[in-house]
Amino acid sequence: MSEPILEIKDLSIAFTVSGKSTTAVHSSTFEIKKGETVALVGESGSGKSISALSVLKLLPAAASYPSGKILFKGQDILSASEDELRKVRGNDITMIFQEPMTSLNPLHSIEKQISEILELHKGMSGKAARARVIELLTQVGIRDPETRLNAYPHQMSGGQRQRIMIAMALANEPELLIADEPTTALDVTVQAQILELLKDLQEKNGLSMLFITHDLGIVRRIADRCCVMQKGHIVEQGATEQIFTKPQHDYTKHLLSAEPKGSPPLSDTSAPVILEAKDMKVWFPIKKGLMRKTVDHVKAVDGIDLTLREGQTLGVVGESGSGKTTLGMALTRLISSEGEISFVGQDINQYSFKKMRGLRDQMQVVFQDPYGSLSPRMSVGEIIAEGLTIHNKELNRDQRDEMVVNALQETGLDPETRHRYPHEFSGGQRQRIAIARAIVLEPKFIMLDEPTSALDMSVQAQVIDLLRDLQKRHKLAYMFISHDLKVVKALANEVIVMRLGKVVEQGSAKQIFENPQTDYTKALMAAAFDIKTK
Repeated sequence: MSEPILEIKDLSIAFTVSGKSTTAVHSSTFEIKKGETVALVGESGSGKSISALSVLKLLPAAASYPSGKILFKGQDILSASEDELRKVRGNDITMIFQEPMTSLNPLHSIEKQISEILELHKGMSGKAARARVIELLTQVGIRDPETRLNAYPHQMSGGQRQRIMIAMALANEPELLIADEPTTALDVTVQAQILELLKDLQEKNGLSMLFITHDLGIVRRIADRCCVMQKGHIVEQGATEQIFTKPQHDYTKHLLSAEPKGSPPLSDTSAPVILEAKDMKVWFPIKKGLMRKTVDHVKAVDGIDLTLREGQTLGVVGESGSGKTTLGMALTRLISSEGEISFVGQDINQYSFKKMRGLRDQMQVVFQDPYGSLSPRMSVGEIIAEGLTIHNKELNRDQRDEMVVNALQETGLDPETRHRYPHEFSGGQRQRIAIARAIVLEPKFIMLDEPTSALDMSVQAQVIDLLRDLQKRHKLAYMFISHDLKVVKALANEVIVMRLGKVVEQGSAKQIFENPQTDYTKALMAAAFDIKTK
């Protein structure tokens, strides 16, 4: 293979805050050759992203480099002037970030955002820039690109936004592409499409790629070589297949064994029914004209039947926009719907929101983003106790505190941490706090909306084990919404597969996973488990 295009030599990265220096990356050494993909793998806080940001010298002023060099085609990036860096950034080296919604400007159209790069680096404008934008959008698989030029980021799906980020990264035909967790927030089928797209573009353009991820399944699909990071150290590196088949370091072995495993508790068909829905519909009106007349409806949930029993889990899977979360919100009466909803024998679909308050302690929700769903102004103890204050007014402060302590212990957290605030915890710990907030009220039903999608693989596995243990102990009924089929397989007894508001397949988890009937379900399985469709 050719000479290295990027060489990281003995790189250390430190941060100085309030006079105190902390080393985040210790003496890292690796290289990327032309046309090669190297993956940086590790859990949150391992130093992957800051190593990648250092390649473009994008770290904040608090960062310093006690040792090492970053050589791009022989030029030391760390000693380069701002003018020299400006020529490299966006031209020779570009970057795709994890969350396209926050990386794209919500106030500018797609055309303007891509044209801006072309104008800045290539001096292109007008018809030439527009033609290049259309060419790039076609290249990354955006259908009818001419019709999407004036669209804004919020009008595009997650997969489309990520494709636009890739188009922006490729606009100036770079030699090195840094992809920082570019598929984490995407559905399995879209994830597979994006990975295929990156591989195709790499082959056509001779791109070198630094791919950062915590998902080992992705690494195996896309990377030639792999560097495993733990606590700022590269603990193992080598050819991807070698790392997967003959891992040497204990941490690599730990990562490879960290996928959610185990089976859900056995289904008991005689268990009491906790939640039942018949012909559920959530239709949002489309209004047009001066009089705002309803001309059509978005059928987010369209005629769904389901039954959930005590101690069981109903998995709801499907791509973004399939109606999964809308279904969960309607079942918990957080939005209005048509049809019948029976909760513990009570017909609740006609209940007012005020009347529903009396049942809220029995049905709880755990959201996808544990940081966004926890108040930053309240301590962990206050967050968990808030529901008790509202629903159990007869409890005194000591009794509430005792219940908070029990909930924290049940979710594997140190009760002494209840006086701390959410920002002082890791993502996995914050999700445990969100689960503790739900179980402290001793509910019968918990709706879990993508609760593991933002977590590292090993933390995901821990949270799944925790949920399974709590379910067994308290006979909880779960509705588990996810696009990660591996997680659903480890937890669900029954599965509903949704697409465009309708159920395309429904049955026992064993039946759905082992013998899917519809092409759509087969495509989801193929993307999730990296199998070939027949």
